[in-house]
Amino acid sequence: MIFPKTLQTTAAVAAHYNDLDRFYREIWGDHVHHGYWETGRETPREAAEALVDRLADRLELTPGLSLIDIGCGYGATARRLAAMRGVTVTGVTVSAAQADYGATEPATGVTIRVMDWLANDLPDAAFDRAYAIESSEHMPDKQRFFEEAFRTLKPGGVFAIYAWLACPNPKTWEVRHLLEPICREGRLPSMGDESDYRALAEGAGFRVELVSDISRQVRRTWWICLKRVAGKLARDPSYRRFLTERSASNRVFALTLVRLLAAYRTGSMRYCLLVLRKPD
Repeated sequence: MIFPKTLQTTAAVAAHYNDLDRFYREIWGDHVHHGYWETGRETPREAAEALVDRLADRLELTPGLSLIDIGCGYGATARRLAAMRGVTVTGVTVSAAQADYGATEPATGVTIRVMDWLANDLPDAAFDRAYAIESSEHMPDKQRFFEEAFRTLKPGGVFAIYAWLACPNPKTWEVRHLLEPICREGRLPSMGDESDYRALAEGAGFRVELVSDISRQVRRTWWICLKRVAGKLARDPSYRRFLTERSASNRVFALTLVRLLAAYRTGSMRYCLLVLRKPD
């Protein structure tokens, strides 16, 4: 497990997404996650939706099922699943800005709440399915993250996770120049590898059914983001002001974009889909 040099709290994660709210939406859109390029000809939005659709297939969705979206962002994934698969989705996020924006696009079958997943008030066995898209990285207590998913899932329920993972046995330079700074600048309390996640999932009671590495299919996300940020810096003075404003503590994430692209290119970081099941 990789840990940042400075403590990253849930409050810091919320501040990160609140502070960068406008920039996330303008640079990438309402899907706050990677895109999946199968042919290479997909637009960024098509790629983002393709990532959601792959998740939906692994969740074995049928109309009428109830889902929990752990770290729902703006609710775009929840809205797509509700509309395309006929399910109901409860989404939770620690960012008030994300929840407020999500409320501007209400959708049948979708509820978004501002809530810390590690201190949720949801009942036991409340949901048929659970998923977390790039939110497990932000959890200070990853064991509890899995345990709460296990508790709130019905027996036989499926839990699917898209996760940023470190490579096995990273070299010292990979940790020093890529993985640790990515954690610190991206407000990740820790970054595990595949073996860490397997152990945590099994420790919570889950059976691991699949771990699929799709790093090559998603890494284009960061190249597109870098190009768009460069364009904004050239044309929009507000972007330049933000990067030079000393009080903007989350401005450092602009540098993290470069590190992420490098981490994927070198194999220092992986992007994986994990599919877990709660035993009957």
